[in-house]
Amino acid sequence: MTQNIELEHKFCTVELTQTRDPMVVQGYASLFGECDQGGDIVARGAYGASLARLAAAGQQVKMLWQHDPAQPIGVWTEVFEDDRGLFVKGRLLPAVARATEASELIAAGALDGLSIGYRTVKSHKNTAGQRVLTQVDLWEVSLVTFPMLSMARVAAKSQDTHWQELTDILRQATRDLAQD
Repeated sequence: MTQNIELEHKFCTVELTQTRDPMVVQGYASLFGECDQGGDIVARGAYGASLARLAAAGQQVKMLWQHDPAQPIGVWTEVFEDDRGLFVKGRLLPAVARATEASELIAAGALDGLSIGYRTVKSHKNTAGQRVLTQVDLWEVSLVTFPMLSMARVAAKSQDTHWQELTDILRQATRDLAQD
């Protein structure tokens, strides 16, 4: 069992996306069972106790810009574990200049990473020597340029739904061609 006092960061590049409202973002901030660039794996259920403690205290996971505690840019309105990982959905605050910039960067595809800030409560090494995080104290989820877990991304933001429709059509055409 490991007890750390320093705040750690785990970057995940999964699916950071924007909804039809350009200030709403969502995606997976962490995926269970995936090894990140630091050799860590988050176990299913690792966030449960932390999320329950925050809810009981009436607190929220913070939304930060690039892990900078001096730059909150929005609020996470949904944070929960499912079978895949830690899902987050929130809104960028338009009165915060950096949040508006983040929205534009996501829309342009220049920013699509999510990263968690946490403290390890319990962990162990697996047979491959990787650290398996079984319980973490989640503090914040940041929008980041370079996530440590390449699959942790903003799901997709779309100010103009025509671009999303075009993307969907092109993806389907690619799948159709691959089947032929």
